[in-house]
Amino acid sequence: MPLAIFDLDNTLIGGDSDYLWGQFVCEQGIVDADTFAARNEQFYADYEAGELDIDAYLRFALGPLKGQTEETLAAWHRQFMAEKIEPIMLPKAATLIERHRERGDQLLIITATNRFITAPIAQALGIEELLACEAEIVDGAYTGEPSGVPTYREGKVERLQAWLENQDITLEGAYFYSDSMNDLPLLREVDKPVAVDPDATLLSVARDADWPVISLRD
Repeated sequence: MPLAIFDLDNTLIGGDSDYLWGQFVCEQGIVDADTFAARNEQFYADYEAGELDIDAYLRFALGPLKGQTEETLAAWHRQFMAEKIEPIMLPKAATLIERHRERGDQLLIITATNRFITAPIAQALGIEELLACEAEIVDGAYTGEPSGVPTYREGKVERLQAWLENQDITLEGAYFYSDSMNDLPLLREVDKPVAVDPDATLLSVARDADWPVISLRD
């Protein structure tokens, strides 16, 4: 059973869920909009430049979840999905996922965005297996701190290898679909890397390496 691995943001969806969550909490008055928005923009620029401090970013992104009740968080996420995520779901991505499903491939999303944001998105896409940045939870509440190895750059490879240890599957014949140069460590680990609507750096690498380059945008 070959493994079909997908990045999420700007790959299976037509935007960045982490960045959009930042916009959402500003719009809802959950955070100080001016300060939070400026930092959100800077972190996103750092990510696009391949210079993101992932631990600092996770503390920033997880901060609004700290101490909130499950009911509050669930309501926030339902509204977030309706307003920010559903409009950027890509029909071509759904078709690609279904093609792999029909072939019997094992489907997996691996994303540098935290699990709180991405678990409902993976569910909406019909993919059960998700590797994401994890948040610390104590006594049922988010502390605002990250937990474990973040699924970012080389961390995606590390977390995937740990996941594979508990699966009856290997990377032989595996696909990985991504848009970002930050995913080059994992793209270079799989047999079938695919650049999806890639950034300029990934596009250049993909062309040099003769990797497929596809678009899932309408």
